[in-house]
Amino acid sequence: MENKNFKILIVDDVPTNIQVLGSILRNESYQIAFASSGKQALSLIETQQVDLILLDIMMPEMDGFEVCKILKQNPKTKDISIVFLTAKVEKENIVRGFELGGQDYITKPFNPLELLARVNTQLKLIDHRRELVKLNDMLEQRVEERTNQLVEANSKLLLLDNAKSNFLNIISHQIRTPLTGIVGYSALLMEALENEEHKTYMKIVQESSDKLIKFSETALLITSLSADKYNVKIVPTYISQVVNQAVSKIQPEIEKKNINLNVLLQSDELKFSVDDELTTRCFDIILENAIQHSPEGGEICIKAKIEDYKITIDFTDEGVGFDQDFIEAFNKKNPQHDLLENQNIGLGLVASKYILEAHNANISLSNNENFGACVKLSFPYF
Repeated sequence: MENKNFKILIVDDVPTNIQVLGSILRNESYQIAFASSGKQALSLIETQQVDLILLDIMMPEMDGFEVCKILKQNPKTKDISIVFLTAKVEKENIVRGFELGGQDYITKPFNPLELLARVNTQLKLIDHRRELVKLNDMLEQRVEERTNQLVEANSKLLLLDNAKSNFLNIISHQIRTPLTGIVGYSALLMEALENEEHKTYMKIVQESSDKLIKFSETALLITSLSADKYNVKIVPTYISQVVNQAVSKIQPEIEKKNINLNVLLQSDELKFSVDDELTTRCFDIILENAIQHSPEGGEICIKAKIEDYKITIDFTDEGVGFDQDFIEAFNKKNPQHDLLENQNIGLGLVASKYILEAHNANISLSNNENFGACVKLSFPYF
């Protein structure tokens, strides 16, 4: 994401505020436009493409609320992200701003680090949304091409189209959940900036933002793999290397819950042929899921061995196990479209299914006899 590709409109009736904001953002190479009134802002947006608006609430003639309402009612401008500029005494106005469609707010006087953090978060979301639109357009083009080439495969194409629609529905549903966290807890941030509690609130805001961005990245990965757009690079790789890479990424979560991670490899020299980045991502997803459902001080075990001319890798935990209906749906040969229809299921394990499919490998779920769950991966052994 290059900052120069984004244009930010600053709307404030105080020239000093425009100068301060403009200076901070120009130093980060953002394109800047400004308006000193609501009417001037609306006129400018008719002729220029704007990605993000920093909008002052208290302005004469037309305040920020009215400007936001007009923009959100216009189909051409309703998707422009709006961050309100507000004084600390205007806390009661923040809720109204969110109700009108604003994404965030920044308090005056401006804190440069807070300003850039909030602007960067919004622009990352915009960037991911654009990538999703591009990939969706590419998927629609592929469907049209295959329809023209393979009339007899109409039923398969219809299934692909339905899967795409369900996938996009999942995105719109799930993206609102972490966004609610961002919006809700950001209202507390203003007060917290002056006491020790701001660390707790800031952490909640950051976790919500990270969750939303991570979801977008997973959605992009699934879309790329399902559209055969991902360039899979298969090379011989040590299993221990992939395990270590995955574990290092989630080490904080392991320590936080005091998880005992037990890695049992048939040999440290055991190799399989995989895309290193994709397989590490798959291991990450499986381990994160195991940690999430494991009790404090629980054990997670990773076992890898050669079995029936295949490399098998088992991830077992001591959690509550999987729902039996989910296991049956997941273990079907091609269940992705069915899984995506269920909005209560996270995309992580579905992404793992796509990753394994890209390797001509298999993944299956089961519950242990007493307690806990097992995720088994099976790779070709050459």
